[in-house]
Amino acid sequence: MIAYLILVHRFPDQFKRMFRAIHVPGNHYLIHVDQRSGPAMKADIAAFLKPYVNVAMLPSRKMLWGGYSLVDAELRGMAMLLKMNADWRYFINLSGQDFPLKSQAYIADFLASHDGAQFIRAVPQQAVRPDTMNRLSHYFLEIFNRIVRTGIARRPMAAVTPYIGTQWKAVTRDFCAFACHNPAARRFKQFYRRTLIADEGFFQTLMMNAFADTRIVNDDLRTIDWIPDGDIKLRPRTFVTRDALRLTLSPDLFARKFDAEEDSHILDLLEAHLLTPAAQTLPAPGSVHATMLQASGRIISPA
Repeated sequence: MIAYLILVHRFPDQFKRMFRAIHVPGNHYLIHVDQRSGPAMKADIAAFLKPYVNVAMLPSRKMLWGGYSLVDAELRGMAMLLKMNADWRYFINLSGQDFPLKSQAYIADFLASHDGAQFIRAVPQQAVRPDTMNRLSHYFLEIFNRIVRTGIARRPMAAVTPYIGTQWKAVTRDFCAFACHNPAARRFKQFYRRTLIADEGFFQTLMMNAFADTRIVNDDLRTIDWIPDGDIKLRPRTFVTRDALRLTLSPDLFARKFDAEEDSHILDLLEAHLLTPAAQTLPAPGSVHATMLQASGRIISPA
């Protein structure tokens, strides 16, 4: 059983399409609509979700790219999902502009075959991405709908190696409970609350430094095409129809991002793909597809 947290801030009709593609009665779904999207969008999505089982809305708060508010939404979502049901095994976070590349049966079988593994991109930040260490070296504030760099230097966390990756993950219930409720996680929350783009480092650093005896696969199970974008440096390219072959052959479980206003046909193609055997059934051991899956992640050890 899987627990999904979906963060939505625009394109409600596209979200609905994605939700239909991932909903099955056995899973649990929690939806957060950015408060800045307005009450009309929230009401529209709430009305859409009403007929579905095992679905709830997370109380809306303002979300800001680069701010700790994204981490806060995930922690609140994890905590609410833990209360909603005691049986789910894996937590997966999505945005409203994601789309599945595999069926829910395939995803459930994949996670069961790797039970206990944490799927999250995590590399040592100083060694691999030293250009991002400025996110931690000074205090940042999330105020007035923007991120403010204070210029006030801060000390690093004692005896902690910072890690970095992406926001996206498929992690176990045990890790969610640890992140939400274990006292050992408190100082990580306090530190990352005043950093920049905390959602790409908080969970990785907490897991690699404080969550012992777990298998970590350096893979977020997403197909994402990162491209340069000015000061942001990298952003996910929007997939379109010409990407269909790449996406349908991908061993990943999800892809991002999509914009139905730019190209809705790619979603038509992916919806049809989800009905094919390749998207429905986990490949047999030794097959070419199984080999691709095995090669897609790298086991790494905590610091």
